[in-house]
Amino acid sequence: MPVSEPTSHAACLVDQNAAIVTWNAGCEALFGIQATFILNHPIGVLLSDAGAVEVALRWPSLQQAGEALQLKVEFARPAGVPRADSAAALEADLTLLPQADADGHFSGCVAIFSNLQDGSESAQIGSMHLRTVINVLPGTFYVLRDDATFVLWNKTLEAVTGYTAEEMLTAQALDLFDVTEKPKIDENIRQVFERGDQVFVEANLIDKDGHGTPYLLTGARIESNGKFYLCGMGLDISLRHQQEQQLRLRERALHAASNAILITRCGGHDNPIEYVNPAFERITGYRLEEAVGRDSRFMAAPGMDLEARALLRRAIDERREINVSFRNQRKNGELFWNDLTVTPVADEKGRVTHFIGVINDVTVLKQRTAHLEHEVNHDALTGLANRTLLWDRLEQAIHMAQRNKSLVATVMMDLNGFKKINDTLGHEAGDEVLTSVAKRLLSSVRESDTVARLSGDEFVLVLVNQPSLRFTLRMVQRLRQCMSRPVVINHTAVEVGAAIGVAVYPHDGNTAFDLVRAADAAMYHAKATKKNDVHFFSSDMKTTSEAKLRFEDSMRRAVENQELFLMFQPKICLRNGRIMGFEALLRWNHAEQGLLLPASFLPEAEENGMIVPFGELVLEHTCAFIGRLAQAGFANMPVSINVSQREYSKPRYVQYLSEVLDRFELAPSNLQVEVHEEDLGRNQLLGAEVLGQLSELGVLRSVDAFGDGMSDLNYLQKLPLSHVKLGKAAVHQISPQTRRGPMAKCLIDIGHNLNLTVVAECVETRAQMDFLRTNLCDEMQGRYFKEPLSAEAAEQLLLAATSSA
Repeated sequence: MPVSEPTSHAACLVDQNAAIVTWNAGCEALFGIQATFILNHPIGVLLSDAGAVEVALRWPSLQQAGEALQLKVEFARPAGVPRADSAAALEADLTLLPQADADGHFSGCVAIFSNLQDGSESAQIGSMHLRTVINVLPGTFYVLRDDATFVLWNKTLEAVTGYTAEEMLTAQALDLFDVTEKPKIDENIRQVFERGDQVFVEANLIDKDGHGTPYLLTGARIESNGKFYLCGMGLDISLRHQQEQQLRLRERALHAASNAILITRCGGHDNPIEYVNPAFERITGYRLEEAVGRDSRFMAAPGMDLEARALLRRAIDERREINVSFRNQRKNGELFWNDLTVTPVADEKGRVTHFIGVINDVTVLKQRTAHLEHEVNHDALTGLANRTLLWDRLEQAIHMAQRNKSLVATVMMDLNGFKKINDTLGHEAGDEVLTSVAKRLLSSVRESDTVARLSGDEFVLVLVNQPSLRFTLRMVQRLRQCMSRPVVINHTAVEVGAAIGVAVYPHDGNTAFDLVRAADAAMYHAKATKKNDVHFFSSDMKTTSEAKLRFEDSMRRAVENQELFLMFQPKICLRNGRIMGFEALLRWNHAEQGLLLPASFLPEAEENGMIVPFGELVLEHTCAFIGRLAQAGFANMPVSINVSQREYSKPRYVQYLSEVLDRFELAPSNLQVEVHEEDLGRNQLLGAEVLGQLSELGVLRSVDAFGDGMSDLNYLQKLPLSHVKLGKAAVHQISPQTRRGPMAKCLIDIGHNLNLTVVAECVETRAQMDFLRTNLCDEMQGRYFKEPLSAEAAEQLLLAATSSA
């Protein structure tokens, strides 16, 4: 309710007995009581009980002193007095002015009702003083004259500008703005005064120190006593400006991003595109106006990557984030690989309203990866499958044979007289022979079969889905015939024969290893005849298995009799030549055969399970060596050990390793665990889990023989690795003549792209070391620097290096 108008016209005359004798129209309007119903009633009937008592008590003083009396009273509705329905309980100031007759005697009073208001909450608020209200406003408040000086303002304006109340009296509104914004402010003020416009303007209020604060200012014209004024308020919009700047920055970032970004509305089955950035237009060929309003499925390559698209559809339906890769079509019809990340965006109520998609064109990466995977899994000279791919294909063939109840033939082939060809005609001629043999073997088998080159002049063939031994015999006969023809080199016919051994699943073995071992035994029987013979594995060849059992017994005795010991090969930094650590290498001082290197007994140990006690012995001796180095002053010299899948697949392996480290009181970072890349590939989940546990423990983690077999780069980049070690094959491909090693360089680059320390092993020549250093390999080890050393010699090497530094 608005504040009531002043009540100067509401007055009545009261006689010496306090009875109402006159009642004007102002009283009637204010109280809603007609004169005929109130005259001759005492004035107290208009008042509350408290008010009537107070008037009665003060009435004698009016009669005697003759001075005016002013009271704050509450009026009540008189009993039995008709009153207009619109009238309500009133509060007002009551002024009683004493009156005298001609003789000077008190004759009554004039009662004047002023500041009259009703008693409601809205009326009380409405009667508050204007300054009280404007000074609690969060924004600025001001009233300007037509010369832009201030009539009224609030404390907020003083606080923002730094002006005192005295300074505000003489200040002009334009003084509060920068010179560049004064014309705009002046124009808006004139619009208010001249045209009565309501204006809104954004400008910086400048304080006395010259600092500006952005404000949204308003103005409207009001009139008082025939004069116009500008009344307005201002709101601090600093936060809004910051938010707008952040939005503009994000928008520029979206436009500048090299990845394609699109925003779609969450619309159910279809999610229409609302925004794409310039990178999207560049990658897909579709302009913004061509993409907006369409579901992004319009770019899908028909019939391709359906599984990945189903995963994406499910994630969108479930309103969750997902990363998938599939092929899309550009506007020109060209296919590209799209690594897509989709993230849902929720509103303030948690309801998903949009999706943001980030497209990364990984076509080139996919092509490079496919090329690299082919190189990693195939022999560089012949293009045949290498050892790693062979094992994979053979295991697949066995699984398929188990389902189809068929046979699998494993054929081992060793060329006869190949060393003589190399010695007499040269290695280039030998390479031509190997290439020709590879082509002949491929042409003699089916596409579903596999031809692999193991090493040197050894080949292995996997003949899948063999319906009978008779069928296998015919295929082997075809292989023998293709090998009977000479190879022509430089117009010279070179006779090339081969010893061939054959093992058949399931008769000769149930695993890939068993089949290759059986075929190898059969091939050596064929080779013993020194003819181009074919031998199938038979029971009389099982004597080899008996020899293996005897060998296993000697392994057990080796552990009991302490015939096993460690040598330590140093790793050096290729940048400064410092010793960075050691690798622990196992040796066997066999009671009958003398000193044995790992290659002569570890494969058998892996097969028969002795690799586990061997590994425990290696860990114990390595920890003792690390402790020895720490006592000699080399506390941060990590030593690496090789761990096979058979070892780390044991339950609680990492806990066991941690307990050994604790027993020797060693920091986990002093131990590095090397896991063969081939082992990781056999059980990726287990490998990732164990490496993750080692990472949490603080042990260094490395992949051994990187590049010697088939590499799953997508898998490797997800592993918590610290190092990667180039395999022997990649290092030995470095040519001493041309000083080129494309495989090694490629693997070094991959390791660095994965943020790993790259170590090269088996470095045997200066040319290899120079190439590795030139191509930024981090560390190396091998005979060129040092042969494996005893613990004492390794300690002396460190001491010598320290004293010479």
